[in-house]
Amino acid sequence: MSTDSFRDYVLEQLAALEGLRCRRMFGGHGLYCGERFFGVLHDGRLYFKTNPGNLPDFLSRDCAVFAPSKKQVLKNYREVAVKIMEDAGSLARWARRAAQE
Repeated sequence: MSTDSFRDYVLEQLAALEGLRCRRMFGGHGLYCGERFFGVLHDGRLYFKTNPGNLPDFLSRDCAVFAPSKKQVLKNYREVAVKIMEDAGSLARWARRAAQE
């Protein structure tokens, strides 16, 4: 799947998310809910921001940390499991939780 196709797929899955915006950054795309930055699309993968409320969900699924290079590792962003991405309702719930502080 091309990068643009993947981005379009994720945006379609998140269509129910009010205030969703997508913007080019980091060699990929940043996802916003209103003014809150909550996700990254990079190299055909989706990462959401973690917080104390949602981190256990990512850890229980062994979701990888966002590390676009060896020198750049963002431990507070974790990859979203494919199973979650394939269910628009679940993905929207995860996105809302990622957009919380």
